[in-house]
Amino acid sequence: MDFRLKVFYTVANRLSFTKAAAELFITQPAISKHIQELEEQYGIKLFDRNGSKIALTHAGTVLLKHAKNIFEMYREIDFDMSTLINQRSGLLRLGASTTISQYIIPPLLAKFHLKLQDVKVSLLNGNTEQIEYALVQQEIEMGIVEGQSKNKLIKYIPFLKDELVLVCNSSNPLVQQDEIELTDLKKMQFLIREQGSGTLEVIEHALKPFEIKGSDLQVEMQLGSTESIKSYLLNSDCVAFMSIHAVQKELQNNELAILDIKDLVIERYFYIITLQGKTDSLSELFIQNISNHYNLKL
Repeated sequence: MDFRLKVFYTVANRLSFTKAAAELFITQPAISKHIQELEEQYGIKLFDRNGSKIALTHAGTVLLKHAKNIFEMYREIDFDMSTLINQRSGLLRLGASTTISQYIIPPLLAKFHLKLQDVKVSLLNGNTEQIEYALVQQEIEMGIVEGQSKNKLIKYIPFLKDELVLVCNSSNPLVQQDEIELTDLKKMQFLIREQGSGTLEVIEHALKPFEIKGSDLQVEMQLGSTESIKSYLLNSDCVAFMSIHAVQKELQNNELAILDIKDLVIERYFYIITLQGKTDSLSELFIQNISNHYNLKL
């Protein structure tokens, strides 16, 4: 493997000579030298420099695309060759949207590691939109997401059924009501996730048949994580739609309560996502392990 290409790949992803030097354990002048040699080899600039900031040129973008494919091929070679001697090893780059990475996947990763200790897993956490983007950019091999945005480049495999429930602080007066009318939703103060969240996408889709738009809800605060929403709920009279998987502990401790909504049940699937037409031995191995855990037929 050409180390200069690895240097370029690291700089291109970090857009920083300093960060690339720290990651590769070499000096910044050495980084500059490797990039200069590549630019001389191809006879074209790979980066535009503006003071301390750098950006990829068009040539740099083209080279980055090829570099990603080359490193992906090396990763596959390492895994397939280790399999031939019954030593499954390698790196699986996995992405998961927020609810899944916090409440679903950690025990699965622990079980996977017990079986295959030589396989390293890196987990990227973000909202559904961010994870899908990372997959398309080949920054990860597979992901597990909350929404299903129907990107044509992505294959969606139903993984685990989930229910979104309306929750509030257990001391909220709304808890005394047997059922909440759909029209009452417009009077409540909501906490919601950021745009690009799979949860927000599913809620808006579920309310659409009742002619309730996301913009009809009174939003007190937009927060970027499930944990921050739960913490806010415990200290306010707000409500929020959340995955049942995310609030199990708080429901058991009687800190949060579910508000039943008349005529409304919001169910969804978590989806395993991979690139259409692209196979990856390590990803398939991981999918097989988690499908066995949940007795799924994928």
